[in-house]
Amino acid sequence: MSSHEKAAPGPTVIPFGPQHPVLPEPLHFDLTLEDEKVVGAIPQIGYIHRGLELLVEKRDYLDYVHIAERICGICSFMHGMGYCEAVETILGTQVPDRARWLRTFWSELERVHSHLLWLGLAADAFGFENLFHASWRARETVIDVAEETSGGRVIFGSAIVGGVSRDPGDETLRRCMKAIEPVRAEILRLAQVWIGEPTVRHRLSGVGYVSKEMAYTLGAVGPMLRASGVDYDARAQGYEAYGEIEFKPVVETAGDCMARVLVRLGEIEQSFRILDEVVAKMPAGPVSVPIKGMPPVGESWIRLEQPRGEVLYFVRSNGTRQLERFRVRTPTFANIPAMVEAIKGVSLADVPTVILTIDPCISCTER
Repeated sequence: MSSHEKAAPGPTVIPFGPQHPVLPEPLHFDLTLEDEKVVGAIPQIGYIHRGLELLVEKRDYLDYVHIAERICGICSFMHGMGYCEAVETILGTQVPDRARWLRTFWSELERVHSHLLWLGLAADAFGFENLFHASWRARETVIDVAEETSGGRVIFGSAIVGGVSRDPGDETLRRCMKAIEPVRAEILRLAQVWIGEPTVRHRLSGVGYVSKEMAYTLGAVGPMLRASGVDYDARAQGYEAYGEIEFKPVVETAGDCMARVLVRLGEIEQSFRILDEVVAKMPAGPVSVPIKGMPPVGESWIRLEQPRGEVLYFVRSNGTRQLERFRVRTPTFANIPAMVEAIKGVSLADVPTVILTIDPCISCTER
């Protein structure tokens, strides 16, 4: 090549995150671009180090549930419940029926407020501020119900080894469900905006595609998996009260950002139906059993369906009051490979939207 000839321009690598106006979490990507099209993405995580798993070696196993809840504020109750289920398996403890149903009630209430929070953040990502405020306004009533029934607005604090620490009473549960009725109507109205607004469909439809085969092969979980047509939801295994209520996973087949929105909208309405059924069938009786002594030597692992997808808990006991190991595999960690696949081929302007459609939580991924 002569000195007067110019080399053909190659790909451009730019950093994306961890500080970005759209991202609610500190996630960093090295994006490879050809013009405005993303042809490659390398994720980098590791900006948060809280050492929560190590604390299981330093805290009494009955008290550690309060630390487990703080792995993620939005999924706090299910993190605490998953830890309790794992310890109860080692102990051989049978949780009372009413406690199992109350755990299911709070799990679905948490799913609703998590999805509404995500819908607001997704709307904010592409500048739909009215939809953002409407989604979070509806969420406030759900959080009020959580506070009245569990005592906490975000960190519920009601899961304990052996059951739950609080019984709101049947009358309170029925009153709370009546208070939620206007919210259900408002969410149906918001869903029509998501589905019918041309701007929303333009930004989401056909963007961030992940095929059914790719979602399954890459180990995607939750709405990311079900939006690509895979009929799998960990609740179907029947833990807590899920084996005694009507339940069918919400599945879409388009595999794009819009499909992930539709799955979450469907799951909000499904959670309301589950809440109705749980309150109607709530059994009477105690809400906990006493736990005494030290757990025997052993290990167990539990899987649950959080709002973001399947989460796994592993617990190992060495026979003392401090457990030997506690390990969590969060849904965000499982979804990162599929998210990288979804980013490839989109324009740079669509990258924040695609990332948000997996509802990332890096603080619970990095414990």
